[in-house]
Amino acid sequence: MSFNGLAQFASFLESRGQLARVACRVDPHLEITEIADRLVKNGGSALLFEDTGTNFPLLINAFASDERMAAAMGRASLDDAGEEIFSLVESLGRSRGRLTRLARLPGMIRFLTLAPRRKRGRGECQEVVDHTPDLSRLPILKCWPHDGGRFITLPLVHTRHPDTGRTNLGMYRMQVMGKDVTGMHWHRHKTGARHFEAWKKKGGRMPVTVTLGGDPVYTYSATAPLPEDISEYLLAAFLRRKRVKLVRCLTNDLWVPADSDFVIEGYVDTSEPPVTEGPFGDHTGFYSLADLYPRFRVTCITHRKNAVYPATVVGVPPMEDAWMGKATEKIFFAPIKLTIAPEIRELHMPVSGVAHNLVIVSIDKTYPGQGMKVLSALFGAGQMMLSKYIIVVNSDVHVTDYLSVAEAFFANVRFETDLLLTRGPLDVLDHSSDRFSMGGKLGIDATVKLSEERVAESHTMPMMLLTDDEITNRYITGLKTMAQYALPVAVLTISKPDTGLDMHRMASSLPASLTTPGTVIIAVDDGADADDPAMLTWLVTGNSDPARDLYHLDGGALFIDATSKVNSLPAFPREWPNVVCSDPETIQLTDRRWPEYGLGPLIASPSLKLLPLLRPGNASVETSKATSG
Repeated sequence: MSFNGLAQFASFLESRGQLARVACRVDPHLEITEIADRLVKNGGSALLFEDTGTNFPLLINAFASDERMAAAMGRASLDDAGEEIFSLVESLGRSRGRLTRLARLPGMIRFLTLAPRRKRGRGECQEVVDHTPDLSRLPILKCWPHDGGRFITLPLVHTRHPDTGRTNLGMYRMQVMGKDVTGMHWHRHKTGARHFEAWKKKGGRMPVTVTLGGDPVYTYSATAPLPEDISEYLLAAFLRRKRVKLVRCLTNDLWVPADSDFVIEGYVDTSEPPVTEGPFGDHTGFYSLADLYPRFRVTCITHRKNAVYPATVVGVPPMEDAWMGKATEKIFFAPIKLTIAPEIRELHMPVSGVAHNLVIVSIDKTYPGQGMKVLSALFGAGQMMLSKYIIVVNSDVHVTDYLSVAEAFFANVRFETDLLLTRGPLDVLDHSSDRFSMGGKLGIDATVKLSEERVAESHTMPMMLLTDDEITNRYITGLKTMAQYALPVAVLTISKPDTGLDMHRMASSLPASLTTPGTVIIAVDDGADADDPAMLTWLVTGNSDPARDLYHLDGGALFIDATSKVNSLPAFPREWPNVVCSDPETIQLTDRRWPEYGLGPLIASPSLKLLPLLRPGNASVETSKATSG
């Protein structure tokens, strides 16, 4: 199944009860974000805002369910796409070295005939042409209060290498800085950035074209972790079972899908100095702070007559991007299993781990050390290199059953022997490490140990019977245990003084009754909901650097410092980002206007639970003079 533009996709979703229309005028400045956030966290529908104060409606949350994500990929289910990719990759592996037989494989024949096709003349995306471009005519969102401005959040960025001619489709947010100027936020690990560096060596202007919308499968394909030499439009065609037709841009020589809703043509002048871009409320649930990125200059904007502007909002999970991550799990499981670690049975990236921060895999274990072998392989595998925490369990543990995974951890992990601490590249957006885009990683072998792996001492699961009175440290504001799950976990909420707090020393002063062998103690900031496992997972994996924030205490417990590093001793060397949430004024406005939207009973703002975590400052947290050096 394919879709000829977003208007057709929106109609399809509406026919299946998966889309709600909002007819009243809604402001793209913060208000749309607040509405979308309420729905996405409560299993709501896609939203089509018909009156945005511009000539164009806005579609959001279009991918935010299994059904909608599968439809966007032209499939009945996400499993359908994953199984077909698995069969194709498996066939490639069996046929290695036998090219004649390979070419006869039905799946491979179809795959090879799906290369994008260039079309003469103009496409629907060029029905309306504007050679005096003005980005303010589009309903571009300002998503969160401390964002640096309005951001295009679903841009499909087309670039070309100046020497090889190979093209790439990527997704890099774009901050609007003028009617015809934006930032281009491509990270150093991304192909777009490598193309830019190649153009910089060559000198001159780098042609760049950004499309919006079109068949929704293009949006997913732009996010997919493909090898650099495989076209994203080949993946799109494979998923929708139809070739992509491309048309030439009007002011540069790049080619883009004819059925796009919008085409924003332009260039990056490699001789221009970079521009300060950001802050931006990011998919980590924290603000990514201002930094220097290239400047993109717009030369022309074209669009369909019935163009629909696509947008998404990222922030504290779950958000719409969670379902894109789920699709990636399904589609790219096959290459990982068949080329890197064939013993893997399942792979899962929990939503609370915001993709790179937490990965859980199950394996068919047959020999000692196999869990560690898989951990080492995954930390060096493609985009998996950016993972921070990876847990390996046996194949009889379902990786999406988090309680079973936790039970496997406490039953099978000895802190002294089954934790693999290493260092390596991290996502550019990771804020926990002392150093930019590099830091600690932790692999956890939670598999059942074979006889060769066992040690003499028995490993038991202690149960804590503590009360708040037993915790005498004056900076600890609360204590929760996970006795309801029969897990030896204690969660401490911490309020740090302006003069700073050495968390290692504080952890070392905890009473012996708390630090028993096999216990995990988690410290989070005062204001966190210690009864919410999803919030705890998000904070632990986001705020901690395993190389710095995991302590083995004398009593045998493992202490994890998941607090913000503001007012920590020694002082944290970088700015610390604030939590992403709506401001009280936007929440109140949305509450007041809710009946106008026609979206049913009032849904409370998810930000109400996050406001207690917000700290003084703006996108970054203010640091007291006592700890800032």
